[in-house]
Amino acid sequence: MRLMSFLAAGFLALAAPAFATAPMGDDGLHKPEWLQDTFKDMTEDLEAATAEGKRLLVIWEQRGCIYCKKMHEEVFPAPEIAALIEENYFVVQMNLFGDVEVTDFDGTALSEKEMARRWGVVFTPTMMFMPDTLPDGGTTAAQAAVVTMPGAFGKGTTESLLRWVLEKGYEGDEHFQKYLARKLSEGQ
Repeated sequence: MRLMSFLAAGFLALAAPAFATAPMGDDGLHKPEWLQDTFKDMTEDLEAATAEGKRLLVIWEQRGCIYCKKMHEEVFPAPEIAALIEENYFVVQMNLFGDVEVTDFDGTALSEKEMARRWGVVFTPTMMFMPDTLPDGGTTAAQAAVVTMPGAFGKGTTESLLRWVLEKGYEGDEHFQKYLARKLSEGQ
């Protein structure tokens, strides 16, 4: 009986996907390989993303966030999602209660926690997807963001969101919820 239990446990371990969790930084936030280490100057980050042919994604997290942990352990490491992020997104991480200086698109420089207030970020994780190019005139990242998504979601919703932004679904008539429902019904 013990041999059967041992074999069954071994089979389950092989059948379940084993994702490597991103290491933790000194700030208590996960640091996946696809994360960009920048000076958190939004204009420079948008230019760097554009130069690499990628979309700028700002992700807000905080130490001890159980939802961030879920995303980093169960969602982001999934091969299809990790590849989608690595190939198409320039990701900059912000700490909801951090003190690192952030420079907004309009030149305003504040700490991360002050910028979170300015941009209306109140939950972690929150993903803010920036446009390919900025509109003329001074604007904040909160005003410029084409999509802001607070919360932790499963693999299907997250993958669909990443694809919808790449397809510029926000410019069309199909709301993300309709897009997601359609993709789920198609088995994607």
